[in-house]
Amino acid sequence: MAKEVREEAPVQQSGKDYVDPPPSPLLGLAELKLWSFYRALIAEFVATLLFLYIGVATVIGHVKLNNADGCDGVGILGIAWAFGGMIFILVYCTAGISGGHINPAVTFGLLLARKLSLVRAVAYIVAQSLGAICGVGLVKAFMKSFYNRLGGGANFVQPGYNKGTALGAEIIGTFVLVYTVFSATDPKRSARDSHVPILAPLPIGFAVFMVHLATIPITGTGINPARSFGAAVIYNQGHIWDDQWIFWVGPFVGALAAAIYHQFILRAAAIKALGSFRSNPTN
Repeated sequence: MAKEVREEAPVQQSGKDYVDPPPSPLLGLAELKLWSFYRALIAEFVATLLFLYIGVATVIGHVKLNNADGCDGVGILGIAWAFGGMIFILVYCTAGISGGHINPAVTFGLLLARKLSLVRAVAYIVAQSLGAICGVGLVKAFMKSFYNRLGGGANFVQPGYNKGTALGAEIIGTFVLVYTVFSATDPKRSARDSHVPILAPLPIGFAVFMVHLATIPITGTGINPARSFGAAVIYNQGHIWDDQWIFWVGPFVGALAAAIYHQFILRAAAIKALGSFRSNPTN
């Protein structure tokens, strides 16, 4: 989820002046020859595996305890802490290797902002999805007697809510997350706002935590297509697949909105491009 790590021309910086780094290549086929590319894929796979293992195991454990004595297990608060805390840990661990995306929606948002190439984005999404499947698979292997009986930790539209409400919740929740990613990893902060100390994984983890508090009662909280897909593949029940589109369309629309808001409104990319065009004497 943090900024993409790659070799690029040094950023010109003097005092508090700042020049944006150049965008990533559109396709990025040359990356296929680099070991750093495959190392990043491995990091995304393992990080998403661990994220889903801890998150879904917490959900199953909560439901098990709640059914046993009505004590509510760790409750919604505990589940939110499990997901948000793991994102904080894993982004901190993998940011310098893969950028610490651990979420196809984050990858998609950064692709739209030209923070990574199309080849890397597609490869990341595949690695994240496979990691999610393996992570939930481990939960089922270790908690087999409870896994299927207690819902498999899968996302679906909760009783009392319709699909439109669920889609809206996923869009807004993902917007909060991806907007936080853009803001927390914006290199401009180091140049002009250096008086504000920031550890990028911390606000990103808190964003995941806060969104879970708000949307667990509605959808179980997706905001991460890999998380929802991995749980659906392993649980593999019909009603889960009926709602699966919500957990892809919602996060991708939310990521699109966050990318537009940050890049074209807050960072005024369109105005800068227009100004550059008008100031060019050859135009």
